[in-house]
Amino acid sequence: MEVLRKLGSFTIHASVGSSLEQTTGNHTINNDNILKLSPKLHFEITVHGFLLWASMGFLMPVGILMIRMPNREQCGRRLGIIFYAHAISQTLSVLLSTAGAVLSVKNFNNSFSNHHQKIGVALYGIIWLQALIGFLRPHRGCKGRSVWFFAHWLLGTAVCLLGILNIFTGLQAYHEKTSSSIHLWTIIFTIQLSFMAFIYLLQDKWVYMQKQGVILGNEPIRSTDKEISTRNKLKELTTETC
Repeated sequence: MEVLRKLGSFTIHASVGSSLEQTTGNHTINNDNILKLSPKLHFEITVHGFLLWASMGFLMPVGILMIRMPNREQCGRRLGIIFYAHAISQTLSVLLSTAGAVLSVKNFNNSFSNHHQKIGVALYGIIWLQALIGFLRPHRGCKGRSVWFFAHWLLGTAVCLLGILNIFTGLQAYHEKTSSSIHLWTIIFTIQLSFMAFIYLLQDKWVYMQKQGVILGNEPIRSTDKEISTRNKLKELTTETC
């Protein structure tokens, strides 16, 4: 009887324990999240976000804006400065994004269960492919120059757009991980993107706008009061003659 009593007691405890485990599964997940929110990991998440913002959200778009700067004078020295500024900004962008990727792989739980991680993996591959194509730039006049330019432009555009998209998904993931408010950072980043988009569009029309006040010979069109008065007198004389 004693054996049966102990066996029954063990069965009751086992069933109760199983029930508690099932009903408190969400609490277990919450405890895991609390462990993930250690100060060290919180700092690493912040550093990861800053690196990727500096890379994809700032240096990459700035490099694109620099290489699109209009150059009416075709000054070789100025072209060289713009080219090297573009190359340096893009190189720094690749290095910072690589540092962010290493930090992510080393310290984060990369289960690839959200859009931020999936886009990030594709982004890291494309950005290194873009860097490789940039170093393999053929000289002007070569047959493959047009194909290279199209591939470089296409990959650069894809990297920039995916990088910006992944910053927004990263902010959302940061909010879900830390429960911190991201409204301020989202607004600031949106304002920054809007300003860069304005500069991007302005570059296409800048030379055109400068030409609006210029005629052949680079002489500005200026109608003075004296010229207007002379024109009116000529019109009057023509009318009287007719």
